[in-house]
Amino acid sequence: MEELIKVIDKNGLVVAFLLVGLLTWLTDLFSKKILNSRVPGSAIAIFLALAFGYLGGVIGKGENGLADLGLFKGLALLGGSMFRDFAIVATAVGASFLLIRKSGLLGLISLLLGILVFFVAGVAMAWAWGYRDAVSLCTIGAGACTYIVGPVTGGALGASSEVIALSIGTGVVKTIAVTIFTPILASKIGLSNPSAAMAFGGIMGTSSGVAAGLAATDPKLVPYGAVTATFYTGLGCLVCPSLFFLMLDWIF
Repeated sequence: MEELIKVIDKNGLVVAFLLVGLLTWLTDLFSKKILNSRVPGSAIAIFLALAFGYLGGVIGKGENGLADLGLFKGLALLGGSMFRDFAIVATAVGASFLLIRKSGLLGLISLLLGILVFFVAGVAMAWAWGYRDAVSLCTIGAGACTYIVGPVTGGALGASSEVIALSIGTGVVKTIAVTIFTPILASKIGLSNPSAAMAFGGIMGTSSGVAAGLAATDPKLVPYGAVTATFYTGLGCLVCPSLFFLMLDWIF
């Protein structure tokens, strides 16, 4: 047992990859087998990661979640800004500008409208929770766009870990809601063709939620919704910590 602990201690990053991979695999399996893919495995994994992070912080009496425990210190590097930014770039690099052009003006309007509406809604929610500084308002507002844009914005602006966690939680709730209600409301909102799927992906933005919701509605629509949803994340990471923050800083 002592030798095993030594191996784990010397290979913290490898252990972190193993833990995250195992959590992702199990939640994806649970989503497919138990929930019939109605709630994406990524959303479940993020929720559990937040819960484990809280428990790790309580047990380790620190502010770095599970990384406060010696056996899981590799999570501090894996969860750092370097790997986070790499993951975002890896997600966006799969999208093609040639495909996004096919959505035309409708896709562009849906992207801009979707980011603005959810950002304002997130800011209003943060204000109702008692936050008054521009950094916290902007971070939680960005989290309402997606659970990726939230921590990216918070990291860029120097938000507290509490606020970043709230932004992630806000994004996860949105993802689950989009996943569940998309197949229920699809016929009522005319979500039955590629153009509508692109507009829907641009407005909702959450890639995993849009993909799972469209898969439950019509699997053929998934690629079209995923294209604009991917660009939504990239655009949100650009405008939220820059233009939107400057506007909030000027107002508040």
